[in-house]
This record gives sequence, structure tokens and C-alpha cells, in this order.
Amino acid sequence: MSRTSGDAASARPVTVTACVNGPLIVRGDIDLVDEQGTPLGGQRRTMALCRCGASATRPFCDGSHKSIGFRTEPPARTPAVTLAEPLSAAEAAALVERTDGSDAPVGARSDRPD
Repeated sequence: MSRTSGDAASARPVTVTACVNGPLIVRGDIDLVDEQGTPLGGQRRTMALCRCGASATRPFCDGSHKSIGFRTEPPARTPAVTLAEPLSAAEAAALVERTDGSDAPVGARSDRPD
């Protein structure tokens, strides 16, 4: 896509809106061209562009997304770190205060006399 030539001040801003489970709606003054730079026919100030790949009029949407059950679910987000259970205050303090170089798990009893 590229902006049309002409007075930039009079040109409408271009917006692209991703419709849930549907096409991309492109609004504004643009020229839609193919990979060789040839303008595509059927251009308007508002166009629906196919995201599902099933349209018979690609790159334009023909509503095929409805018949094939196209869904745009957001990607699953997982936390960077998960803990099975929160540390107790004593366990947290032991992590901070450990200076003996021990590899024993926090809370493990030492066989060494105090």
C-alpha cells in the first residue's frame, strides 16, 4: 500500500482496523498495488482486505471467513516466572542471608552443628 499522490494536507489519514474474526478494514487515501507496483482494481476509500486466505477476490474480503470459521484469537500469554507457592518470610530471609555457599535447598536441615 502506498499513499496517493496529491496534496498531503487534503489527504485523509490512513487507518487499518483488524476486525475480530474478520478482515482488515483500510480507510483513507491509498493506492493498493501488487508486487510489481501495478494498481489493483476495485479500490475505494474504504476497503476490506482478506486475512483468512479463503477469499475468491483476494486481496479483498468476500466474507468467506464466516463460512470457514476463521478465528482471530489473541495469543496465549504466560507469565515469565511461575512459583508453585509463595515463599514464607523465613524462606525469603534464608535466600538473602545465605553466606555459607551451601547448595542445600532452602528449608533443608543441615547436619552441621551450629
